[in-house]
Amino acid sequence: MLITHGRVVTFDQPNTVVEDGAILIAGDTIAAVGATADLTARYPEAERLDVGGKLVLPGQVCAHTHFYGAYARGLAIPGPAPKDFPEILARLWWQLDKALTLEDVYHSAMVCLVDAVRHGTTTLVDHHASPNAIDGSLDRIAEAVREAGLRAALCYEVTDRDGPERAEAGIRENVRFIDKARREGGRQLAGLFGLHAGLTLSDETLERCRAANPAGGGFHIHAAEGPADQEHALARYGLRAIDRLATRGILGPNSIVAHAISIDAWEMAQLRESQTWVSHQPRSNMNNAVGVADVPAMLRGGMKVVLGNDGFSNDMFTEMKFAYLLHKSHTADPRVMGGYEVMDVAARNNAVLAESLFGAPLGRLAPGALADVIVLDYYPFTPLTAGNVPWHLLFGFDGGHVTHTIAGGRLLMKDRELLTLDEEAIMARALERAPGIWRRFVGM
Repeated sequence: MLITHGRVVTFDQPNTVVEDGAILIAGDTIAAVGATADLTARYPEAERLDVGGKLVLPGQVCAHTHFYGAYARGLAIPGPAPKDFPEILARLWWQLDKALTLEDVYHSAMVCLVDAVRHGTTTLVDHHASPNAIDGSLDRIAEAVREAGLRAALCYEVTDRDGPERAEAGIRENVRFIDKARREGGRQLAGLFGLHAGLTLSDETLERCRAANPAGGGFHIHAAEGPADQEHALARYGLRAIDRLATRGILGPNSIVAHAISIDAWEMAQLRESQTWVSHQPRSNMNNAVGVADVPAMLRGGMKVVLGNDGFSNDMFTEMKFAYLLHKSHTADPRVMGGYEVMDVAARNNAVLAESLFGAPLGRLAPGALADVIVLDYYPFTPLTAGNVPWHLLFGFDGGHVTHTIAGGRLLMKDRELLTLDEEAIMARALERAPGIWRRFVGM
């Protein structure tokens, strides 16, 4: 397929804008990027997709999400509103995940994947929990991912909060799926070893997980998501949350720590020196009132910070806007977390993380990169250049402008019509299941 007549923003190093640009896709890979006149002359027989001057970008990457949380939309928590994050966990998420069957897990993933296709997010790193439906749960999510045509890295969150048998089942599910993804996932599915958080995992369980994880395998864990995790770690283990994970062998260049809000300078150093990925989720942190991660300091120190959404909508452009605004408001300093820093996190760092998970270049429009491409009907009324793209992103276009989504060379949405998923049927089936899930939720 040859995409023609686009304003191509490569997000390569260095970033370039190709006016009246074209992209040649061969299989699941980008074969060439250049001027439309040049590539149409060189490849006259290629099937063409004329995008009529629209903006063309790489597919977006979400570094931390929760497909299983979809059924929380519109769900009322009985009683007074939770007063803090531990109550939010206990009264919402730890009730909802128990209410899910394997079929619910599949449909929850499907509605999130529809949302991702619509908003141009082509790679997602998911963190799953369904304590009453553990065995095979990652296969059901993987089935949905394959149907959608997107790519995802999956894991099951091991926790002690539901007893030793379910903790062991979570360990088995991770080990099984990591092996399966390595054998069969290709460049579409990958596996990480999921852990819930330090405050729900004993040292003994952490050690079992470390021993069970295949050599070199990465972990995906929440850590220091507000003060409760720190208070628990200090009271029970005499160590701060990140220090404890370091002593247990959980940190490392293939591991992802989500949030890392309530940490001190020494913990920040542990994360940097271990080359652990730290995912930032500003919308979720604001919603849960858990504080603000010191992302500007992390970036200043050369840490590997990436952007996730923690289960919010898969419009990563909106997440970028919140990352840009939150730190300015928090510090009362308009110079903090500028547009270029947001782009470093959301575009470059997310792309490098995705490359490490799937073993191929991602998140850029360049020969040899996987062909994840999105088209937006954003027509700027001021000049758009390689240098000012962040400011158009933050104050101009968003996921609602996406008209076409391509992942791995496969056209998933054309002119806002989904081609691989029946959105109406998916939403209808999800709606049918919701009342039962909510009844079980209230009865937990």
